[in-house]
Amino acid sequence: MARNKNLPSKLRRAKSMKQNKSLPNWIIRKTNGKVRSNPYSRRTWRNTRLKRD
Repeated sequence: MARNKNLPSKLRRAKSMKQNKSLPNWIIRKTNGKVRSNPYSRRTWRNTRLKRD
């Protein structure tokens, strides 16, 4: 892929990187460990592509 990326693509990537963070510890403690993972945090750059990338 090119080094220079257009703005919409960069914004989509930035949003995905923000969503990809793990949950805070206080949420895990509050739910007694029932909620452990963020549904978006399973995506990695190798095996799941973003739409219109």
